[in-house]
Amino acid sequence: MESSIELAQAATLRPIREIRDGLGLHEDDFDFYGRHVGKVRLSALDRLADQPDGRLILVTAMTPTRFGEGKTLTSVGLGQALGHLGKKGVVALREPSLGPVFGIKGGAAGGGYAQVLPMEQINLHFTGDLHAITAAHNLLAAMLDNHVFKGNDRRLDVTQLLWNRALDVNDRALRQTVVGLGGRVNGVPRESGFVITAASEVMAILALAQSRADLKRRLGSIVVGYTHGGDIVRARDLDAAGAMAALLNDAIAPNLVQTMEGTPALVHAGPFANIAHGTSSVLAAQIARKTADYVITEAGFGADLGAEKFFDIVCRHADLWPSAVVLVVTGRAIKRHGGVPTKPSDLLTRPQPEAFRKGLANVDRHLANLRRFGVSVVVAMNRFPWDTPDEIEMLRAFCDEREVAFATHEAFAQGGAGAIDLAETVVAVADANPAPTPRFLYDLAASPEEKIEAIATEIYGASGIYFEKRARKKLERFVDLGFGGLPVCMAKTQSSLSDNGRLLGAPTGWQLTVSDVNLSAGAGFLVVVCGDMLLMPGLPRVPAAAGIDVDDAGRITGLF
Repeated sequence: MESSIELAQAATLRPIREIRDGLGLHEDDFDFYGRHVGKVRLSALDRLADQPDGRLILVTAMTPTRFGEGKTLTSVGLGQALGHLGKKGVVALREPSLGPVFGIKGGAAGGGYAQVLPMEQINLHFTGDLHAITAAHNLLAAMLDNHVFKGNDRRLDVTQLLWNRALDVNDRALRQTVVGLGGRVNGVPRESGFVITAASEVMAILALAQSRADLKRRLGSIVVGYTHGGDIVRARDLDAAGAMAALLNDAIAPNLVQTMEGTPALVHAGPFANIAHGTSSVLAAQIARKTADYVITEAGFGADLGAEKFFDIVCRHADLWPSAVVLVVTGRAIKRHGGVPTKPSDLLTRPQPEAFRKGLANVDRHLANLRRFGVSVVVAMNRFPWDTPDEIEMLRAFCDEREVAFATHEAFAQGGAGAIDLAETVVAVADANPAPTPRFLYDLAASPEEKIEAIATEIYGASGIYFEKRARKKLERFVDLGFGGLPVCMAKTQSSLSDNGRLLGAPTGWQLTVSDVNLSAGAGFLVVVCGDMLLMPGLPRVPAAAGIDVDDAGRITGLF
């Protein structure tokens, strides 16, 4: 089969006007960004307010391998398959970050015959949303340093500034930096650092905001530091919120594109799930629900990260709850969690019945976790050519024993036609649950320690939690300042249910280490950093960027 980028470049795209019209959107609801991309104006939500809401379907996954298990692929394939069934569906996905695109994971537009298009634009600069977020983040950083340099009227303590800078590229050298060097004309020297744009609080705010007024309020609530007297200083105290909102004026509008089969796709916002909350924007979900019968959205990485945060953070902020949850699994990941090494790579493609049986413990833990939220689950096996009938039947029997719906799909090789069985199963489960009732893991009135412990013990399988001294001190300060009632957003490795990426399967008898706690007052949560989790990734020895090129005709190669 041709590569994903070759298939994408060979595909025939419909004019975006046709995709817009199919959703019932009007000329006044839309701004064109070329022939195949556009933005939906927020005013469309007001016009569609009386329309019934479509059913929401959340796609999540077992603990992934470094290859990725195909959540976006499954989401796109499922959306395309709904069209084969005569259903009106919309896919709502996150925008890719340049970090993974040029790092190790690759793009986030699906693959094979289940992609969102135009793939190159979506994976690269797209409509400029991520650049606008980066600019807004760094504008606040510049205004903060300028305030300190120009007299420091707010009496900010330079040793306790909380706002750093952002860049949408994996660059480990920028994790810890010193700014203001070179003499007084260059500012006040101090320690600082960079996070990747997907980890920026501005990204989280954009994804959670429900209007421009809400966006500006949240931006103004960002805490940038402390005064010498211990009081907090916010972005609005520096008069930064208005300009930041102006930079994000276009970025707040969801982007409309299409899949390879012409299924509408809203691709908007891109917070990482191993650092931030990991789902596309609330606005995209709200618009999608007003324009379709079924909306498929995804939560990043495994269900212990993206799905838990979707329930406990996103659904608390917005009137959302899924009628069905799709848990994506692969035979490759199951065998990996059964102990099969990743090198040589063909080990994961060989029959490994004992490892497969053992690795099902990881799937079992994710199923149990999802059931804590009271949701109806469908296990979807993203099927590869090397998956054997015996392995598939073992997984089917596993699901039957737990009375969980199961289907395989081959959307990569066949597009929507390869996911019809999955779509029929998901529609049946969603239709049986038209008015789902939210069930959160913890109460907001609980202490932050109790919230963290609930996630650590009930979702991750830890025996308890340990706070490093610095993290404990910061958390106590946030509570004293009145932020103890916020939900918690766990920053944890995606490679394991634990905080140690080397622990496979469903580990027990381990202790979660909280190494840091950060306040995201504008986004509305506390970020709890676990183990040695980093907020600015680095590049691998051979980054994906080394294989990406463009020819004299402007044709890009190497994206995947």
